[in-house]
This record gives sequence, C-alpha cells and structure tokens, in this order.
Amino acid sequence: MDKPSDKDRALERQKQLAYWLDDRFRIPIIGWRLGLDGIIGLVPGIGDAATTLLALYIVNEARRLGVPPAKLARMGVNVGVDTLVGLVPLVGDIADLRWKANRRNVNLLIEHLESERANDEIDADQQST
Repeated sequence: MDKPSDKDRALERQKQLAYWLDDRFRIPIIGWRLGLDGIIGLVPGIGDAATTLLALYIVNEARRLGVPPAKLARMGVNVGVDTLVGLVPLVGDIADLRWKANRRNVNLLIEHLESERANDEIDADQQST
C-alpha cells in the first residue's frame, strides 16, 4: 500500500477540521448537524472572529496546496458570507446550520486535488507511451 503523501495528510487534517467546525453534532428530532462554528459563534464578539480565523486556516492550507486563485476567491467568498451572516444575532446562528462554509471549502480543495491527481496520471500515461 502506498504511503500517504503530504497532500493526503494535509487534506485529512482539513477534512477533520471542517467536520468539527460544521458537522460534529446532530440536533435530535430535526437531524440537522452543527459543529463548533455554530456553537462558538454564539459567543458575542469573539465567537465569530475565532471561527473565521479557523475557516481562513483552511483557505490558507488550500493556497499552500496549490489551489488556483479563482478557486481560492470562491473559498474566500464562502468564508465572507459565513462571517457576515454570522454577525446578525440569532439569524446568523440559524443560517450557520445550513451554510457550512468549511465543508464547502474542503470540497473545493478535494475537487482541486482530484483534478491535479487525474492530470498527473494522464501525464504519466502519455510519457509511458
């Protein structure tokens, strides 16, 4: 079995962080999932700032892993929407249950890495023929 690459390990860290921030807990009866982003965001003033910094960490890791600027901009918009909506008391906290900016951003990172891996395989096939 192949040893996981640095990119694979970085992706796993980002997936775990997004899971904890967006989906870790299940709300009984309605079945919606929420994470620490929704819980910490309830703390006035510092809650949304703290979760925005964590969300920006995911974007920075994506930058480090070679995500192109256009996709990084989409990730930034996801964080921006999450932050701005989160500033509205109660409404922002409820919206946070559905927006899931961190999960969206990790999905964009996965999309990029899968595309990159597919391109590498095509290049390898072309070089071997």
